[in-house]
Order: sequence, then C-alpha cells, then structure tokens
Amino acid sequence: MMEMFCDSCRQHLKNFMELIRRASENLLQKIKDFFTSIQCCCCLKRNKPESNRFYKPVLQQHEKEAAQQFLQHVEEVKNELPDEYLEPYCDLLRSNDLEVQRKASLSLVNLLVEGNVNKETVVQVGLLEPILELLRSGDATVQCNSCACVATLATSVLRRNAIASEGGIKPLLGLAKSYDPRVQQNAAGAILNLTKSEKTQHLLCKEGALPVLILHLQSPDSEVQYYSCSALTNIASNPLHHPSMLRIGDGILLKMLQALMSSTVVKVCCQACYCLRNLFLNADTQDDIVAMNFLPQLHELLKFSNKSVNEAALSVLSVLSENHSNTAVIVSENILKTLGKLLLIYKTSPGISNYVANIIQKLATSGTQQAIIDSGCVVVLLQVLGLLTIHNETLLYVTACIAQLTNNEKIRTQIIQESDVNVAAYLLMLSSQSGNIDLSFQAAYIISQLGQDEMFTLLLRPHVKEIVGYVLHFLKHQEIRFQHLGLLTIRNFRKDSHFAAAFSQRQLIEQLNNVSQQTAEMQELLQAVLYQNEED
Repeated sequence: MMEMFCDSCRQHLKNFMELIRRASENLLQKIKDFFTSIQCCCCLKRNKPESNRFYKPVLQQHEKEAAQQFLQHVEEVKNELPDEYLEPYCDLLRSNDLEVQRKASLSLVNLLVEGNVNKETVVQVGLLEPILELLRSGDATVQCNSCACVATLATSVLRRNAIASEGGIKPLLGLAKSYDPRVQQNAAGAILNLTKSEKTQHLLCKEGALPVLILHLQSPDSEVQYYSCSALTNIASNPLHHPSMLRIGDGILLKMLQALMSSTVVKVCCQACYCLRNLFLNADTQDDIVAMNFLPQLHELLKFSNKSVNEAALSVLSVLSENHSNTAVIVSENILKTLGKLLLIYKTSPGISNYVANIIQKLATSGTQQAIIDSGCVVVLLQVLGLLTIHNETLLYVTACIAQLTNNEKIRTQIIQESDVNVAAYLLMLSSQSGNIDLSFQAAYIISQLGQDEMFTLLLRPHVKEIVGYVLHFLKHQEIRFQHLGLLTIRNFRKDSHFAAAFSQRQLIEQLNNVSQQTAEMQELLQAVLYQNEED
C-alpha cells in the first residue's frame, strides 16, 4: 500500500516516524503538519473518486500506526510529561478507531495514576470533555478506562465540581450498574471520590445515587462493597442526608451495614462501622440499631485481634456512650472490662487510648461508677500511667480520664487504694511538665483531688518542696484555671500539718496576696460593667 503514495507523501511519513522516535520538543506541531501535508497532497487529489475507497483505509492505517508510536513513546517517559504532549489525547480519545481509543484512554489512566501529568492541566487543555464522552462508549474496556480517569481526577474540589458541571454524574451512576465487574468497580471508585465534597454529595443524591450505593452493599465484589460503603459514609457525615438514606427500603441500610460488620474483609467491616457512626449522630437511629441486638456484635469487634477493627468499633461505641439512654445496655454487655484490656494492648496508640479514655469518662457521668470500679478500669488506667514508654498524647488522655474519675468519691477512694509511692511520684513528675501544660494541669488536678485523703498526703510528704514549687508556678500563671488549681491544691492539702507549714512560706504568701489583689480588681471591673448594663 505504501507504494500507492507519491514520493512526497512517503517522505512526509518517513520524517514523521523519525520524529516520533526522537520525540522532538515541537512534536505536537509536527503531528498536525504531517496530517495536513499527507491529506492535502496532490497524489490523493488527482485520483478518481472511486479510488478514494482504497486510499482512505491506507491513510487511516498510517494514522493508527502514528498514534500507536506516539502512545508507546509516552509510556517510556519516566518523569512528568510536558503539557504539550497532552493535547494530542483530545483527538486520540475521539478517534473512530476503537483500538486507538482503548490505548489512549489506558495511557491516560497510567499517566494520572503514576503522577506523570498535572491533573489540573488535564482539565485545562480540554481533556475532561472527551473523557466523559467515553463514559457513554459501548465498549467495556473504554468505559473502564474512562471511569478510572474520572476517579483519579476527582481528587480535588475544583475538579469534582468540573466533572459534575460537565454532566459526568449520570453516566457514572449508569456504569455503576454495569454487568462488567471492572466497569462497575471503577465507576464505584469514581463515585466515592465525588462524595468527598458537599456540593457533589447533594448532586449525587439528587441524581439517585443512594439506591445504587445501598444495593452495592450486597455486591459479591468486596471492592465494590468498600467503595459504596465509603461513599455512604461520606454522605452520612451530613445529617441532612440521613432521612433520605434511612427511608430507602424501609431502613434496610442499617440492616445491611450491620451485616457488613461481620465481613471477613477488614476494610469493609471497618467502613460499615464508620458509616454507622455517622448515622448515629441521630439519637432515633441509635435506638433502632440498639434494638436490633447490635451491642453483642459490636463487643465481638472490640475483642477481635485487629487494631483497625478495634478502632472502628470504638468510634461507634464512643458516639453511643454520649447518649445516657444507652449506658445501661453498654454496661450490661460487660464492655468496660474489654475497654481496659484494649488500653493495655494499645497503650502506645494515642488514637485507641483517646477513644477508650473518653468512653470511660462519658460512662462515669451516667451513674455507672460501681460498674467502672468492678470492671478493673481504674487499675488499668493507673498501670498505663506508670509506663515510661508511652506517648505523651496517650498520657494526656489517660490523666484526663483519671482526673474526671476523681470527681466521684467512690472511684476516688479506689484510686487512692490502688495508688502507691510510684504513682504519687509519677504524678508529681508529670505536674512539673513545662513542655506540655495540659498534661501538667491534669496531673496536678489529680494530685489536688487525691490530696483530700490523708492516706495519699502521706505518700507525698517527701515531696513537699516540689508541690510548693509547682503551686507557686501555677499561681503566677496567666491562665485563671492554673491559678484556681493552685488555690484548690492549697485548700485540700492544708489539712495536713506538714503541708500547712510549707504553704506559709513568705514567697507563697506574697503571691497569694497578688492573686487576691488581681481578683479584687477584677471584681470591681465586673461590678462596674454590670452596673452600667443595668443603667442601659
């Protein structure tokens, strides 16, 4: 067929193939020049019309070869591709040749996934439109690739909005129901990324995404399950969507999520927990799921030997424990003992320590003091407190929890009974932490509360000087809460004669007078402001 072209056309083609191999800087212009030259050549124009049916496929064959050469060269580029290399993709994605569409769309997917192109530039050069057009292709491979392109582009708010405004949502939802598992999976992944913005969440719900996503929770493909559950988790982060989500199938979503909590695929199990956590922001939803024998299943996840599963289950329990009406069922399930075990297992994990400490604190304010004592949580908290290897963040959560528990007399008594010289010395060391004022405050608060008991003050008698030191420091502090804690400590420890004498030191008395004067001035200003308000 090559012989049918004139010398000029053959030379143009030869030059173009050489340019492809060398990948010159002005490659884009050379591609355009090649097609213009060969299509306008007189050797084609002078042929009879009936002969064009022969020359046209010859020309198309060489266009296909040129496209393949170009895409092959792009694949060999290891660094970020120059912006001008993206422009030919517009024509390649719109090619009438299905094989060229497949290879061009796959090439673009690889460039996006590997980070070899700037995603913003992809949109700026007009590639988004042909990508979205390919969502309507009749070829599964092209659909699969175009969905993957959309998924990788939908990782920023601006690009998500662009995809939505260009009409990409409806075809994606259609492909999410595809019988081809690859297409369905990539479409679900693209929808997941679109749910990461409030605006696109609303548009997805408006276009009917919720029934599709809920149905996919039963998919035999764990990836589709995960993407769909993650998308629902994002949508459920906005309580305004809850009525619509729970209305579908008469509340079938809760049952499906509860079923997914038993999934053997860890990430699916965890995502089901996070979706329920977001839905539990509604107290009525909590009542519905608790009535479905949910707590025993949640307890099993807390006992499961996987950190990700434990943390996901704790996130659900944390929300449930905020509602005092759930306290009785949580305590009856004997979850408190499991919380203590988790704290010991994950003592170096601030995330889990935070959850456990907060849950114990919330339950302590709901009339469960005896249950907390019986569970052994206090003993575990004190054990963790004395570990030198744990992170300061974990220490802060643990001390904050103990500080809260000391406000209850029965639990405070147990804390004192379980404390020894090591606990007292460690609390004293933490109270002097200048680098972490919150940790210092919580430790000092525990000391102050426990100082109401003679048994604990005996443990601290060897450390009178250190206590006077940090109390004086607190009284000089700019934050009122530290000044207040300093005064509270003096009041509680003065019952002990050794501390009473120590608190009579001249320097401390002078600072107390300064605080008194500041308080008097503040009181005068407060009265003046109140009086002025009454007159107004």
